[in-house]
Amino acid sequence: MAKTIAEINDKIRQGQAVVVTAEEIIEIVANKGAAQAAKEVDVVTTGTFGPMCSSGAYFNFGHTKPKIKAGGGTALLNGVPAYTGWAAVDLYIGATALPEDDPRNKIPPGEFSYGGAHVIEDLLAGKDVRLQIEAYGTDCYPRKHLDTLINLKDLNEAVLFNTRNAYQNYNVAVNLSQKTIYTYLGTLKPNLGNANYCSAGQLSPLLNDPYLKTIGLGTRIWLGGGVGYVAWQGTQFNPHAPRLDNGTPKRPAQTLAVIGDLKQMKAQWIKGVSFVGYGTTLNVGIGIPIPILNEEIVKCTAVKDADITCAVVDYSEAYPQGKADVLGEVTYQQLKSGEIEVKGKKVPTSGISSYKNARVIADDLKEQIKKGKFLLTEKVADLPSAEQAPNFKPLNERPFKRGK
Repeated sequence: MAKTIAEINDKIRQGQAVVVTAEEIIEIVANKGAAQAAKEVDVVTTGTFGPMCSSGAYFNFGHTKPKIKAGGGTALLNGVPAYTGWAAVDLYIGATALPEDDPRNKIPPGEFSYGGAHVIEDLLAGKDVRLQIEAYGTDCYPRKHLDTLINLKDLNEAVLFNTRNAYQNYNVAVNLSQKTIYTYLGTLKPNLGNANYCSAGQLSPLLNDPYLKTIGLGTRIWLGGGVGYVAWQGTQFNPHAPRLDNGTPKRPAQTLAVIGDLKQMKAQWIKGVSFVGYGTTLNVGIGIPIPILNEEIVKCTAVKDADITCAVVDYSEAYPQGKADVLGEVTYQQLKSGEIEVKGKKVPTSGISSYKNARVIADDLKEQIKKGKFLLTEKVADLPSAEQAPNFKPLNERPFKRGK
C-alpha cells in the first residue's frame, strides 16, 4: 500500500517513523524483500561529503557611514576577489575564486592555494575576515574606500548557494601520459600510477533516487550541518546519461542547485580544499531523506556499490584535448577494494570524497528525523526529465570578428 509524505510526517511527529540509512536498507531488503521493506520503512537517509566546485556564498554586510556602493567596484575577502555586480552592499564569493598571487601554477607540489572556499570556512569557524572595497563613488553612495574586518555573526544575511552539487555519479580519473598531472580530481601519477574517484556510491543521494521520484524543487535537505533546500536543477544537469537496469547512470548525470542559511551550518561540513596545480574547491556535506512511498522507491534505495558502475577516463587526453574516450567501466565495490584493472594493469584507487563522513551525515539525518527535528517536504515541482531537458553539450566556439 502506497504512503504519502504527509502520513510519514505524522509518524515523525509522533516519534513512530521507521528511519534507516541507505546502508541499512540494503540488508533489510535482502532479508525481507522489497514489498515488506516498503511497508515497514518510512524514510531512508543518504549522505555525501566531497569537493563540489560550483559552490559559493552571498551575503549583505550592511551600509557604511557614509554609504558605499560595492557594485561596479572591486572587493577582496582576505585577499580573495568577490563578485560585486549585484548591489551596494551585497557580495558573492565563489569557492574557486583565487587571489592574484595564488601559487596554483607553481609546481612541484608543496604550494597550496587559499581561495573563496577557505574564506567561507573561516567565516563559519567564527574568524574575522578582512573586507576591502574600492568603489567609484556616486552622489547617493559617496564613499570610495573600505577596509574593515567582518564576522559571520555581524552579517545581515549569509547564504550558501551552490549551483552544481551532489553529482549523480562521476568519472574515475587516470593518467596515461608520461608525466604527473594536476586536476580537480587530484594529482594523477604517470603511466596509470593511480586512479581517483569522487562519490559515496551506495550512500550517495541521487544514486538512491535515480529518477528523482522524491527529489525536486523545495525538497528539504541536510546541508552543511544545517537545513537547506533544493532550489533548481544543477548546472550540467544531464538525465540523458546511459543507465543500468536499476536506473543508476553509468556516466556523470543529474545535479542539484542547493541553498541554505550559512549561519546554521558548521565549518566541519563546509571545508575549503586546495588541489595542488589546480586551485581551490569546497568540500560540502549533503544528506537527503528519501521517503519510502512505495516498493519501487525502496528497491532503488537498496542499490549496492556492486550494482553501480562508472567510467574510467584518461585525464591527460580527455581534458586538455577534449577527448573523452572511456577506457573501461568499474563498480564502486571494485573502486573501494583499493585496486582496479585498467588496460591490463593493476591500478591503486583513492576516493577524494569521504565515505566515512557520508555515513556520519546519513546517521545524523536519521537521528534528527527519528527525534522529530527534521520533517520531510513535498517537492513543489519536478526537475526536468530526459524528455524535457536539453542534451548537455560543449561550447560551440565561434571566432569573434570585429565589425568595420
